[in-house]
Amino acid sequence: MKAEKENRERNFEEERRKMVELLRSYGIGEEVLEAMMHVKRHLFVPGHLRDQAYGDYPLPIGEGQTISAPHMVAMMCDYLELGKGEKVLEVGAGSGYHAAVIAEIIGEVGHVYSVERIQWLVDFSRENLKRAGYKHVTVTLGDGTLGLPKYAPYDKISVTCAAPDVPPPLLEQLRNGGKMVIPIGRYMQELYLVKKRNGVERERKCSVVFVPLVGRYGFH
Repeated sequence: MKAEKENRERNFEEERRKMVELLRSYGIGEEVLEAMMHVKRHLFVPGHLRDQAYGDYPLPIGEGQTISAPHMVAMMCDYLELGKGEKVLEVGAGSGYHAAVIAEIIGEVGHVYSVERIQWLVDFSRENLKRAGYKHVTVTLGDGTLGLPKYAPYDKISVTCAAPDVPPPLLEQLRNGGKMVIPIGRYMQELYLVKKRNGVERERKCSVVFVPLVGRYGFH
């Protein structure tokens, strides 16, 4: 049994390495690639889907939600230019994988605060993050469109579901000089990089497909 488990872990490591090499071909930065090599994605998917954990496509995690494709997680982290010691807000914890990648990049001196509206996924992500060893991630049940004012301001904000527009509370909670990545649109969605510098700059990055952001400033 022990030998079988060790062999499976070696197989996962090899699959993770192949995934990272694929992401490198997309032009993803080395810091993000290193983080994704360290985070065990198979610990963040339902058990029956673990053999597909390192495929570059989204997977269902329950409650109509998904874990994003690795390339999308990598791109969003790359656009944010995350730094050591930063305080990051994530909207939509899902399985906890995206938060784990962010946490790996910002290090233990930083902290990720994640808001999730579905209690089952709050519990699922907390369990996954604990099993993977990430103590500097706090997952909270709540309306992600309202952010988490208690811990604001944030250096960076990562929104992992599509909104009608940038929710005003998130913009308020982003520090001056901070950055946010957010998908906008219901059917035709675009990923935007938002920069707050004594004003707001928006830069369209690419077309995407995300589950809708539900809440006061989201879809109903």
